Amino acid sequence: MNEKKILIAMTVLLLFAGALGAAFMAGRGSNAGGPAAGPAAAPEEATEKKQLWTCGMHPWIVEEEPGQCPICGMDLVPKTDDGAAAESGIRIDPETIQNMGLRTATAEETRLVRTIRTWGHVTYDETRTYKVSPKVAGWLEEVTVDFTGSPVKKGELLARIYSPAILTAEEEYLAAAGAMKEAARRRLLYWDVPPETIRRLDETGRPEKTVPLVSPFTGVATRTKAVAGAAVKPGEVLYEISDLSRVWVDVHIFEYELPWIKTGQEAEMTLPYRPGARFTGHVSYIYPYMQKKTRDVVVRLEFDNPGLTLKPDMYANIEIKSDSGRTGVVVPSEAVLRSGTGDLVFIAAGDGRFIPRQVKTGLTAGGGMVEITEGVSAGETVVVSGQFLLDSESRLKEAVAKMLAPEKPAAGPKDDEDDFFNDM
Repeated sequence: MNEKKILIAMTVLLLFAGALGAAFMAGRGSNAGGPAAGPAAAPEEATEKKQLWTCGMHPWIVEEEPGQCPICGMDLVPKTDDGAAAESGIRIDPETIQNMGLRTATAEETRLVRTIRTWGHVTYDETRTYKVSPKVAGWLEEVTVDFTGSPVKKGELLARIYSPAILTAEEEYLAAAGAMKEAARRRLLYWDVPPETIRRLDETGRPEKTVPLVSPFTGVATRTKAVAGAAVKPGEVLYEISDLSRVWVDVHIFEYELPWIKTGQEAEMTLPYRPGARFTGHVSYIYPYMQKKTRDVVVRLEFDNPGLTLKPDMYANIEIKSDSGRTGVVVPSEAVLRSGTGDLVFIAAGDGRFIPRQVKTGLTAGGGMVEITEGVSAGETVVVSGQFLLDSESRLKEAVAKMLAPEKPAAGPKDDEDDFFNDM
């Protein structure tokens, strides 16, 4: 047995030596001719570019050897000379495509605009609402505005109050002189005694039993508690006067629509009770918190209200037109397959070939379109219907490829030479 191994080893060595000698002679022959042949030609620089591998769905993954993508697990594909990835996909025959009901659309670059349609309700302008209350205790001797909804004008008489404290202050004012008189006058003004009443005191020289309670501005009495003969306390609210010539409309905006809302934007409103009539206002304020139950954000709009057509607590339909001020590549929103790990679209590459590609989305534009910030270029064709079947087919192909891939043999601990001789 040992003699057989020695004989085979010697045969291999002789064959190796013969091949080496033939290569050496071939090299000599190529340089034959000596000086007459001129200087030896410089070896041709065959700088072969090393092949790189990348993932068709994650092109930023680049490896020097074939393998699997560390993100999605798909087999890496050769990277082309222009830096692009040789995208892998699936091929489907035309009859199957027709049966699947696939529809496609072209990605296009357009200006990103959107019209947000929502609902809201009319409410009071809080900056134009005033509460009327006495600053001293007394009794209501006379009430001229005695029901809610009464229109009032600035300076109009609301009620008359008898107050012992004010009556005493009037008497002190009439009796005072010089600096004391001016101090008594300021006290009457602080208690909201009108300047006209003080002027009458100077003219008649007699104190007045009651003082008027007047409206601070023009509006509507939205709350009244004044009853003739009733006792009143300092600070007790007897009237609420609201100026309805301008109103607020509180509308509800979903979280994903917030990037489109900015103060100053134009808004249009329609009312169910006045079909065809449109009112124009603007966004005046965006509340800095979300509604806990409805998970939306309240946005305040302002509308002029000539003729008091808009009444508080009315239901309103709202349209807010927004322009992002830039352009972007958009596709129909139904073309995007959304999952917890990312968004995916299928590119129709022609001849029944479809390529899955991960994308990054941006703003949701009008007309059911969504912005694609990464992954799709303008002019490419995307699948908008039936892509769930394509996704299933793609994943099935990937799974089958993994199952059929041959396993690499594990390197043994023995030396190759020992394996060679031991197998003999």
